[in-house]
Amino acid sequence: MNGRARISALVAVVALLLSPTTAPTASAADGPPVVKLSRSQAGTGGSVTVSGSGWRPRALLMILICGQSVPSTGVRGGTNSCANADGRAVTTDAEGRFSRKLPVAEPPVPCPCVVHAATVTGARAEADAVFRVAGHTVEPLPTEPDGGRLSVLTDTRLDGSDSLLTRFGAPPARTLVFTVGNVGTSDVRDPVFHVGTSHGVFAPQWQEQQWRGTIRPGKKARVELSVELAAGAHGDYTVSLKYGGKVMAEQPWGVSRPWGVTLFWILACLVVPAALFRLGMAVVDRVRPRQKARRPRPRLPEVALRLPGLRPRQEARHSMRSSSALPWFTPDDDPGTAGRLSAPHDDGPTSPGTPTTKGPP
Repeated sequence: MNGRARISALVAVVALLLSPTTAPTASAADGPPVVKLSRSQAGTGGSVTVSGSGWRPRALLMILICGQSVPSTGVRGGTNSCANADGRAVTTDAEGRFSRKLPVAEPPVPCPCVVHAATVTGARAEADAVFRVAGHTVEPLPTEPDGGRLSVLTDTRLDGSDSLLTRFGAPPARTLVFTVGNVGTSDVRDPVFHVGTSHGVFAPQWQEQQWRGTIRPGKKARVELSVELAAGAHGDYTVSLKYGGKVMAEQPWGVSRPWGVTLFWILACLVVPAALFRLGMAVVDRVRPRQKARRPRPRLPEVALRLPGLRPRQEARHSMRSSSALPWFTPDDDPGTAGRLSAPHDDGPTSPGTPTTKGPP
Protein backbone atom coordinates (compact mmCIF):
# COMPACT_ATOMS: atom_id res chain seq x y z
CA MET A 1 0.00 0.00 0.00
CA ASN A 2 2.84 2.39 0.75
CA GLY A 3 4.31 1.87 -2.72
CA ARG A 4 1.00 2.63 -4.40
CA ALA A 5 0.54 5.75 -2.31
CA ARG A 6 3.96 7.00 -3.31
CA ILE A 7 3.19 6.46 -7.01
CA SER A 8 -0.12 8.33 -6.73
CA ALA A 9 1.58 11.26 -4.98
CA LEU A 10 4.26 11.40 -7.67
CA VAL A 11 1.63 11.50 -10.43
CA ALA A 12 -0.20 14.32 -8.67
CA VAL A 13 2.99 16.38 -8.34
CA VAL A 14 3.75 15.92 -12.05
CA ALA A 15 0.23 17.03 -12.97
CA LEU A 16 0.55 20.16 -10.85
CA LEU A 17 3.86 21.01 -12.47
CA LEU A 18 2.49 20.61 -15.99
CA SER A 19 -0.85 22.38 -15.51
CA PRO A 20 0.51 25.99 -15.34
CA THR A 21 2.24 25.62 -18.71
CA THR A 22 -0.63 24.04 -20.60
CA ALA A 23 -3.38 26.41 -19.46
CA PRO A 24 -1.90 29.60 -21.00
CA THR A 25 -1.29 27.80 -24.28
CA ALA A 26 -4.94 26.87 -24.61
CA SER A 27 -6.10 30.39 -23.78
CA ALA A 28 -3.64 31.93 -26.23
CA ALA A 29 -4.94 29.74 -29.00
CA ASP A 30 -8.47 30.95 -28.33
CA GLY A 31 -7.52 34.64 -28.16
CA PRO A 32 -7.43 37.25 -30.92
CA PRO A 33 -4.77 37.18 -33.66
CA VAL A 34 -1.40 38.72 -32.83
CA VAL A 35 1.24 40.51 -34.93
CA LYS A 36 4.90 40.86 -33.88
CA LEU A 37 7.76 42.79 -35.51
CA SER A 38 11.48 42.07 -35.65
CA ARG A 39 12.21 45.79 -35.03
CA SER A 40 10.16 48.77 -33.93
CA GLN A 41 11.77 51.36 -36.24
CA ALA A 42 13.30 51.42 -39.72
CA GLY A 43 13.86 53.90 -42.51
CA THR A 44 12.57 53.94 -46.04
CA GLY A 45 14.33 51.30 -48.14
CA GLY A 46 14.81 48.93 -45.23
CA SER A 47 12.68 45.97 -44.22
CA VAL A 48 11.02 44.48 -41.17
CA THR A 49 10.02 40.86 -40.54
CA VAL A 50 6.37 40.50 -39.56
CA SER A 51 5.26 37.33 -37.78
CA GLY A 52 1.84 36.41 -36.45
CA SER A 53 -0.06 33.71 -34.61
CA GLY A 54 -3.65 32.93 -33.65
CA TRP A 55 -4.98 33.44 -37.18
CA ARG A 56 -7.35 31.21 -39.09
CA PRO A 57 -5.53 28.29 -40.76
CA ARG A 58 -4.79 28.70 -44.47
CA ALA A 59 -6.02 32.30 -44.45
CA LEU A 60 -4.83 34.92 -46.94
CA LEU A 61 -3.58 38.08 -45.20
CA MET A 62 -2.50 41.50 -46.41
CA ILE A 63 0.27 43.35 -44.52
CA LEU A 64 0.56 47.14 -44.83
CA ILE A 65 2.26 50.10 -43.14
CA CYS A 66 -0.43 52.65 -42.24
CA GLY A 67 -0.27 56.15 -40.79
CA GLN A 68 -2.45 58.14 -38.36
CA SER A 69 -3.23 54.94 -36.48
CA VAL A 70 -2.63 53.27 -33.15
CA PRO A 71 -3.52 49.69 -32.16
CA SER A 72 -6.26 50.87 -29.79
CA THR A 73 -8.23 52.84 -32.41
CA GLY A 74 -7.40 50.90 -35.56
CA VAL A 75 -6.54 52.30 -38.97
CA ARG A 76 -8.15 55.69 -39.50
CA GLY A 77 -9.33 56.30 -43.05
CA GLY A 78 -9.01 52.67 -44.09
CA THR A 79 -6.42 51.60 -46.62
CA ASN A 80 -6.24 55.16 -47.96
CA SER A 81 -3.91 55.83 -45.02
CA CYS A 82 -1.59 52.92 -45.94
CA ALA A 83 1.31 52.38 -48.32
CA ASN A 84 -0.65 50.03 -50.57
CA ALA A 85 1.96 49.78 -53.32
CA ASP A 86 4.51 48.23 -50.92
CA GLY A 87 2.15 45.84 -49.14
CA ARG A 88 2.73 42.10 -49.05
CA ALA A 89 0.37 39.12 -49.07
CA VAL A 90 0.96 36.01 -46.97
CA THR A 91 -0.91 32.77 -46.25
CA THR A 92 -1.00 31.28 -42.77
CA ASP A 93 -0.03 27.67 -42.16
CA ALA A 94 -2.13 24.89 -40.69
CA GLU A 95 -1.59 26.30 -37.16
CA GLY A 96 -2.53 29.88 -38.08
CA ARG A 97 1.02 31.27 -38.06
CA PHE A 98 3.01 33.23 -40.63
CA SER A 99 6.28 35.10 -41.13
CA ARG A 100 6.88 37.62 -43.94
CA LYS A 101 9.48 40.28 -44.72
CA LEU A 102 7.88 43.68 -45.38
CA PRO A 103 9.69 46.58 -47.13
CA VAL A 104 9.52 49.88 -45.26
CA ALA A 105 7.74 52.69 -47.12
CA GLU A 106 6.26 56.02 -46.06
CA PRO A 107 2.45 56.04 -45.82
CA PRO A 108 0.51 58.89 -47.47
CA VAL A 109 -0.41 60.40 -44.08
CA PRO A 110 1.78 61.31 -41.08
CA CYS A 111 2.62 58.94 -38.25
CA PRO A 112 1.97 57.52 -35.61
CA CYS A 113 2.17 54.41 -37.77
CA VAL A 114 1.35 50.75 -37.39
CA VAL A 115 1.94 47.55 -39.30
CA HIS A 116 -1.59 46.46 -40.16
CA ALA A 117 -2.45 42.83 -40.96
CA ALA A 118 -5.97 41.83 -42.07
CA THR A 119 -7.67 38.93 -43.81
CA VAL A 120 -8.52 39.37 -47.48
CA THR A 121 -11.32 36.80 -47.76
CA GLY A 122 -13.60 35.04 -45.32
CA ALA A 123 -14.38 36.19 -41.79
CA ARG A 124 -12.93 39.58 -40.93
CA ALA A 125 -9.89 39.56 -38.63
CA GLU A 126 -7.15 42.15 -38.14
CA ALA A 127 -4.30 43.10 -35.85
CA ASP A 128 -1.87 46.02 -35.54
CA ALA A 129 1.62 46.51 -34.18
CA VAL A 130 3.24 49.89 -33.42
CA PHE A 131 5.96 50.83 -35.90
CA ARG A 132 7.90 54.04 -36.56
CA VAL A 133 9.11 55.05 -40.02
CA ALA A 134 12.38 56.93 -39.52
CA GLY A 135 12.33 60.37 -41.11
CA HIS A 136 8.57 60.45 -41.63
CA THR A 137 6.43 63.26 -40.23
CA VAL A 138 4.68 62.60 -36.93
CA GLU A 139 1.49 64.45 -36.00
CA PRO A 140 -1.01 63.91 -33.18
CA LEU A 141 -4.20 62.07 -33.96
CA PRO A 142 -7.19 64.30 -34.75
CA THR A 143 -9.53 64.66 -31.81
CA GLU A 144 -13.03 63.35 -32.19
CA PRO A 145 -15.72 66.05 -31.98
CA ASP A 146 -17.87 66.18 -28.91
CA GLY A 147 -21.56 65.44 -29.18
CA GLY A 148 -23.19 62.52 -30.97
CA ARG A 149 -20.99 59.59 -31.94
CA LEU A 150 -22.15 56.50 -33.80
CA SER A 151 -20.87 52.98 -33.30
CA VAL A 152 -21.75 49.77 -35.09
CA LEU A 153 -23.46 47.44 -32.62
CA THR A 154 -23.98 44.30 -34.72
CA ASP A 155 -22.19 42.61 -37.57
CA THR A 156 -22.98 43.96 -41.00
CA ARG A 157 -24.52 41.81 -43.71
CA LEU A 158 -25.39 42.04 -47.39
CA ASP A 159 -28.99 41.28 -48.32
CA GLY A 160 -30.17 40.44 -51.83
CA SER A 161 -29.43 37.98 -54.62
CA ASP A 162 -28.45 38.00 -58.27
CA SER A 163 -31.14 38.18 -60.95
CA LEU A 164 -31.19 36.65 -64.43
CA LEU A 165 -29.94 39.91 -65.95
CA THR A 166 -26.90 39.76 -63.66
CA ARG A 167 -25.89 36.54 -65.42
CA PHE A 168 -25.76 38.55 -68.63
CA GLY A 169 -23.60 41.39 -67.29
CA ALA A 170 -26.05 43.60 -65.39
CA PRO A 171 -24.53 45.43 -62.38
CA PRO A 172 -24.68 43.28 -59.19
CA ALA A 173 -26.50 45.03 -56.35
CA ARG A 174 -26.92 44.38 -52.63
CA THR A 175 -28.20 46.16 -49.53
CA LEU A 176 -25.76 46.77 -46.69
CA VAL A 177 -27.65 46.27 -43.42
CA PHE A 178 -26.25 47.15 -39.98
CA THR A 179 -27.32 48.56 -36.62
CA VAL A 180 -25.71 51.66 -35.13
CA GLY A 181 -25.99 53.17 -31.69
CA ASN A 182 -25.43 56.72 -30.50
CA VAL A 183 -22.78 56.57 -27.77
CA GLY A 184 -22.46 60.38 -27.56
CA THR A 185 -24.28 63.04 -25.59
CA SER A 186 -26.31 64.70 -28.33
CA ASP A 187 -28.58 63.74 -31.21
CA VAL A 188 -27.24 62.61 -34.57
CA ARG A 189 -29.44 63.91 -37.41
CA ASP A 190 -29.28 62.59 -40.97
CA PRO A 191 -25.79 61.02 -40.71
CA VAL A 192 -23.72 60.76 -43.88
CA PHE A 193 -21.97 57.41 -44.39
CA HIS A 194 -19.28 56.49 -46.89
CA VAL A 195 -19.69 53.11 -48.59
CA GLY A 196 -16.67 51.78 -50.45
CA THR A 197 -16.13 48.73 -52.67
CA SER A 198 -12.69 47.27 -53.32
CA HIS A 199 -11.58 44.38 -55.51
CA GLY A 200 -8.80 42.21 -54.10
CA VAL A 201 -6.07 44.28 -52.50
CA PHE A 202 -6.96 47.56 -54.21
CA ALA A 203 -8.14 50.60 -52.27
CA PRO A 204 -11.93 51.03 -52.04
CA GLN A 205 -13.86 53.52 -54.12
CA TRP A 206 -16.00 55.59 -51.74
CA GLN A 207 -19.49 56.95 -52.29
CA GLU A 208 -21.47 59.18 -49.94
CA GLN A 209 -24.91 58.03 -48.81
CA GLN A 210 -27.08 59.95 -46.39
CA TRP A 211 -29.43 58.17 -44.02
CA ARG A 212 -32.57 60.11 -43.13
CA GLY A 213 -33.46 60.05 -39.46
CA THR A 214 -32.45 61.05 -35.95
CA ILE A 215 -30.62 58.87 -33.44
CA ARG A 216 -30.89 60.06 -29.85
CA PRO A 217 -28.18 59.44 -27.22
CA GLY A 218 -28.26 55.85 -26.00
CA LYS A 219 -30.59 54.78 -28.82
CA LYS A 220 -29.94 52.58 -31.81
CA ALA A 221 -31.22 52.41 -35.37
CA ARG A 222 -31.22 49.94 -38.23
CA VAL A 223 -29.57 51.39 -41.33
CA GLU A 224 -29.85 50.09 -44.89
CA LEU A 225 -27.59 51.39 -47.67
CA SER A 226 -27.51 50.29 -51.30
CA VAL A 227 -24.32 48.91 -52.83
CA GLU A 228 -23.83 48.44 -56.59
CA LEU A 229 -20.85 47.28 -58.62
CA ALA A 230 -19.95 47.97 -62.23
CA ALA A 231 -21.49 45.98 -65.07
CA GLY A 232 -19.81 42.61 -65.61
CA ALA A 233 -18.01 42.68 -62.24
CA HIS A 234 -16.99 39.31 -60.78
CA GLY A 235 -14.54 38.00 -58.21
CA ASP A 236 -13.87 38.74 -54.54
CA TYR A 237 -14.96 42.19 -53.37
CA THR A 238 -14.99 43.92 -49.98
CA VAL A 239 -17.67 46.40 -48.94
CA SER A 240 -16.43 48.95 -46.37
CA LEU A 241 -18.43 51.33 -44.19
CA LYS A 242 -16.88 54.59 -43.00
CA TYR A 243 -18.31 57.31 -40.78
CA GLY A 244 -16.54 60.39 -39.48
CA GLY A 245 -13.29 59.44 -41.23
CA LYS A 246 -13.12 56.04 -39.52
CA VAL A 247 -13.80 52.64 -41.05
CA MET A 248 -16.52 51.08 -38.92
CA ALA A 249 -17.11 47.74 -40.65
CA GLU A 250 -16.10 45.62 -43.65
CA GLN A 251 -18.02 42.83 -45.34
CA PRO A 252 -16.70 40.36 -47.97
CA TRP A 253 -18.71 39.85 -51.14
CA GLY A 254 -18.07 37.05 -53.62
CA VAL A 255 -19.53 37.87 -57.04
CA SER A 256 -19.98 34.99 -59.48
CA ARG A 257 -18.90 35.26 -63.11
CA PRO A 258 -21.62 36.34 -65.62
CA TRP A 259 -21.65 33.18 -67.73
CA GLY A 260 -24.41 34.59 -69.92
CA VAL A 261 -21.96 37.08 -71.39
CA THR A 262 -19.53 34.27 -72.20
CA LEU A 263 -22.32 32.30 -73.89
CA PHE A 264 -23.31 35.37 -75.89
CA TRP A 265 -19.80 35.86 -77.25
CA ILE A 266 -19.52 32.18 -78.16
CA LEU A 267 -22.77 32.38 -80.14
CA ALA A 268 -21.64 35.65 -81.73
CA CYS A 269 -18.40 34.03 -82.90
CA LEU A 270 -20.43 31.28 -84.58
CA VAL A 271 -23.37 33.23 -86.01
CA VAL A 272 -21.60 36.36 -87.31
CA PRO A 273 -19.10 34.53 -89.59
CA ALA A 274 -21.90 32.36 -90.97
CA ALA A 275 -24.03 35.45 -91.72
CA LEU A 276 -21.11 37.24 -93.38
CA PHE A 277 -20.38 34.17 -95.52
CA ARG A 278 -23.97 33.97 -96.76
CA LEU A 279 -24.04 37.71 -97.44
CA GLY A 280 -20.84 37.48 -99.44
CA MET A 281 -22.15 34.57 -101.48
CA ALA A 282 -25.33 36.54 -102.23
CA VAL A 283 -23.27 39.52 -103.45
CA VAL A 284 -21.08 37.30 -105.63
CA ASP A 285 -24.13 35.65 -107.14
CA ARG A 286 -25.62 39.09 -107.90
CA VAL A 287 -22.56 40.69 -109.55
CA ARG A 288 -21.18 37.77 -111.55
CA PRO A 289 -22.10 37.74 -115.34
CA ARG A 290 -24.90 35.43 -116.36
CA GLN A 291 -24.25 32.78 -119.07
CA LYS A 292 -26.17 32.98 -122.37
CA ALA A 293 -28.99 30.50 -122.79
CA ARG A 294 -27.98 27.64 -125.07
CA ARG A 295 -30.18 26.24 -127.78
CA PRO A 296 -31.73 22.90 -126.91
CA ARG A 297 -30.01 20.00 -128.56
CA PRO A 298 -32.02 17.85 -130.93
CA ARG A 299 -33.53 14.89 -129.24
CA LEU A 300 -32.10 11.55 -130.15
CA PRO A 301 -34.38 8.89 -131.48
CA GLU A 302 -36.24 6.86 -128.98
CA VAL A 303 -34.13 3.82 -129.81
CA ALA A 304 -30.87 5.63 -129.01
CA LEU A 305 -32.11 6.57 -125.54
CA ARG A 306 -32.82 2.97 -124.64
CA LEU A 307 -30.22 0.58 -123.42
CA PRO A 308 -29.22 -2.20 -125.78
CA GLY A 309 -30.50 -5.67 -125.07
CA LEU A 310 -33.85 -4.59 -123.64
CA ARG A 311 -35.76 -5.35 -126.89
CA PRO A 312 -35.09 -7.64 -129.86
CA ARG A 313 -32.93 -6.47 -132.76
CA GLN A 314 -35.69 -6.98 -135.30
CA GLU A 315 -37.98 -4.66 -133.43
CA ALA A 316 -35.17 -2.11 -133.25
CA ARG A 317 -34.61 -2.32 -137.00
CA HIS A 318 -38.33 -1.92 -137.61
CA SER A 319 -38.31 1.15 -135.43
CA MET A 320 -35.35 2.63 -137.31
CA ARG A 321 -37.01 1.88 -140.62
CA SER A 322 -40.26 3.45 -139.54
CA SER A 323 -38.47 6.50 -138.19
CA SER A 324 -36.71 7.05 -141.55
CA ALA A 325 -40.01 7.17 -143.44
CA LEU A 326 -41.80 10.40 -143.96
CA PRO A 327 -44.45 11.15 -141.43
CA TRP A 328 -47.29 11.26 -143.97
CA PHE A 329 -46.43 7.87 -145.49
CA THR A 330 -46.72 4.45 -144.01
CA PRO A 331 -44.54 1.58 -145.13
CA ASP A 332 -47.38 0.28 -147.28
CA ASP A 333 -47.96 3.67 -148.91
CA ASP A 334 -44.36 4.23 -149.91
CA PRO A 335 -44.30 4.87 -153.69
CA GLY A 336 -41.18 2.83 -154.25
CA THR A 337 -42.38 -0.05 -152.18
CA ALA A 338 -45.83 0.01 -153.75
CA GLY A 339 -44.34 -0.16 -157.25
CA ARG A 340 -42.16 -3.06 -156.39
CA LEU A 341 -44.87 -5.07 -154.70
CA SER A 342 -47.74 -4.41 -157.23
CA ALA A 343 -48.42 -6.71 -160.22
CA PRO A 344 -46.61 -5.83 -163.50
CA HIS A 345 -48.54 -3.84 -166.12
CA ASP A 346 -48.99 -5.01 -169.68
CA ASP A 347 -47.42 -1.94 -171.15
CA GLY A 348 -44.43 -2.03 -168.94
CA PRO A 349 -41.12 -3.43 -169.97
CA THR A 350 -40.41 -6.93 -169.09
CA SER A 351 -38.25 -7.37 -166.18
CA PRO A 352 -35.88 -10.18 -165.64
CA GLY A 353 -37.92 -11.43 -162.74
CA THR A 354 -41.19 -11.57 -164.75
CA PRO A 355 -41.87 -15.01 -166.21
CA THR A 356 -42.44 -15.12 -170.03
CA THR A 357 -45.29 -17.00 -171.57
CA LYS A 358 -44.51 -19.19 -174.47
CA GLY A 359 -46.91 -19.76 -177.39
CA PRO A 360 -47.76 -23.03 -178.90
CA PRO A 361 -44.83 -24.68 -180.56
